[in-house]
Amino acid sequence: MMRLEDSITKLKGIGEKTAALFGRVGVFSCYDLITFYPRTYFAYPDPLEEEPSSEMLGKPFCIAATITNPVGSRGGKIPVTTTRIKSFGCEIDCVWYRTPYIRHQLVPGIHRLFYGILEKQGNHYKLQQAKVYTPQEYTKLQNRLQPVYSLTKGLSNQTVCKAVDLALTMLDQQPQEYIPEAFRKKRRLMSYRMALRHLHFPDDFEDLKEARRRICYNEFFDFAFEMRREKEGEDVIQNPFVFQSLKEKDRVMEQLPYQLTRGQQDALDDILKDFQSEHVTQRLIQGDVGSGKTILAFLAMISCAENGYQTVMMAPTEVLARQHYETFEELLKAYHLPYRAVLLTGSVKGKKRNEVLSKIASGEADFVLGTHALFQEKVAYHRLALAITDEQHRFGVKQRKMLSEKGECPFSIVMSATPIPRTLAMILYQNMNISVISDVPARRKPIKNALITPAMRTKAYQMILKEIQEGHQAMVICPLVEESEKMDGENVTDYAEKLRGMFHERATVGLLYGPMKPEEKEKVMEQFASGRIDVLVSTTVIEVGVNVPNATVIMIEDAQRFGLAQLHQLRGRVGRGDAQSYCMFVDTSGGAKAPERLKVMTSSNDGFFLAEKDLKMRGPGDFYGIRQSGDFAFALADLYQDGDLLKEVGEDMQEFFSSEEKRKDTELDAINRHLNFMSNVTYHNL
Repeated sequence: MMRLEDSITKLKGIGEKTAALFGRVGVFSCYDLITFYPRTYFAYPDPLEEEPSSEMLGKPFCIAATITNPVGSRGGKIPVTTTRIKSFGCEIDCVWYRTPYIRHQLVPGIHRLFYGILEKQGNHYKLQQAKVYTPQEYTKLQNRLQPVYSLTKGLSNQTVCKAVDLALTMLDQQPQEYIPEAFRKKRRLMSYRMALRHLHFPDDFEDLKEARRRICYNEFFDFAFEMRREKEGEDVIQNPFVFQSLKEKDRVMEQLPYQLTRGQQDALDDILKDFQSEHVTQRLIQGDVGSGKTILAFLAMISCAENGYQTVMMAPTEVLARQHYETFEELLKAYHLPYRAVLLTGSVKGKKRNEVLSKIASGEADFVLGTHALFQEKVAYHRLALAITDEQHRFGVKQRKMLSEKGECPFSIVMSATPIPRTLAMILYQNMNISVISDVPARRKPIKNALITPAMRTKAYQMILKEIQEGHQAMVICPLVEESEKMDGENVTDYAEKLRGMFHERATVGLLYGPMKPEEKEKVMEQFASGRIDVLVSTTVIEVGVNVPNATVIMIEDAQRFGLAQLHQLRGRVGRGDAQSYCMFVDTSGGAKAPERLKVMTSSNDGFFLAEKDLKMRGPGDFYGIRQSGDFAFALADLYQDGDLLKEVGEDMQEFFSSEEKRKDTELDAINRHLNFMSNVTYHNL
């Protein structure tokens, strides 16, 4: 019997080499593997019945055909197998490279189904690397949705499918149920184990929808339970900190080249009232992209420093942590402040790390910036009064708590750029005071939006080049990392090459995507931030962790694949400087519904308005891919798509904690065992 925490190398067929590939996508244990959910699903299409139009070429098709020619083959370094088939009244040349075994499936005169990318060269059709099926085999494939996973070079979709199937089989009865039976029955949830199986290998769409609903319920339940347990178990801590002087903070505010907005001033007043209050508090500052949360954090940190206290600020990525460090260093210098900032991330090692740790422990460092490395065991703080978490939804409750426990009892501020409707925020942040910054600085020009079709790309590229020639920079967002035979959509690797060929020496093109090594990402981001890269082609990894005021245009390919909330976050990567900025949404769906959503996107730059629209426009099962917003410490659940489910969890949580006499000890024990296991798994993977 295998355990959830066992290495995937215990699975048959996974050696060290394959395990290393899985490691590049964050999969190390059997638990990682069974919760490595598909990013979308694929349904095999019906065979073509007529000759395709030119717009349809270059995409994967199924062709029902009769093999007309004998199989040809040639050896050499790259073995080639060829034949010819006939379908929809046309002859099609088929070519396979490095697959000599395919010849056994190609007998002249027999009928087969060929699945592959169809192209036309002159008057001749060509099909390369097609998969060959009998009618019975293809019908079986059509009857089920096929999972499509996020991959890295060398790791195939088929390899992931086999490993997941084996893990689910060998784990047998694990993982165990922990959601109280009464809630499972009331909400009509399928079993946890069945949900895991059907999420990876659904029989049909309804099956997938119910499996996803069960897993999302679990994720919301875990989060809400941790928050509620933290609230229930919290001691009311007397405020031990004395804030006698705010002169430095006032001086900096007077010297700022702009006035704080009403929302910023109200949020800052809330923070300062907290510092003077009777008890230590936690506060959420919720502000849209570009609303100026960073300057509030800086002013709060000054307030602590001038009273002899230390502040720590944690960011989810090294890129973002370094940006905060560099920003604060510049501000400290610009306003002649006598305070010291240090940076602590996973890449700070050896002698340098020891120096940073020493400065933190001695109090020489007033501002401590970094990543999850900040709450590691060896980090000791000196009179820590404030712990700030930026983009807080990227961390679980456990990580934020570990950071705040580093001091004696520091105040806690968490910052979120994700606009959340208040009804949902009250469930998620039941143990926090909430400040909302609903306005943006007047000095920033509103981003101009445009919804474009693929036919308008040439004009879009001309606009990008024009911005570059004027000294600005641009970004292009693609939904895919590499070309996939099962997914139709733009991918960053091919797109970057296309732009390099198009722009030649007129613009430098960079590439950024998730599976890259941290040091590679850091290097690309540094080059883009410094202006050495003119156009950055990226996946949604760019969503959090980049602040380039010189970037004035962003082009989002296959925009219909994203939810409104994520599109808004992506759009927020531009418009951070004084120049006019632009966002182009490329709709490649050709349908009627996607443009309706995207038209809403182009009509407003207000994230809170879009969040409410997102809730209203998405219905159950109306999801674009498996996961939308990328927000919060959820692997699958989506605040906007699953808002109604979150409300149900909130009701169940209220019932669970308000009826202690009815609650079974075994239920509480099962939940606690699960959450303890989850916290260990999360910590291990940081």
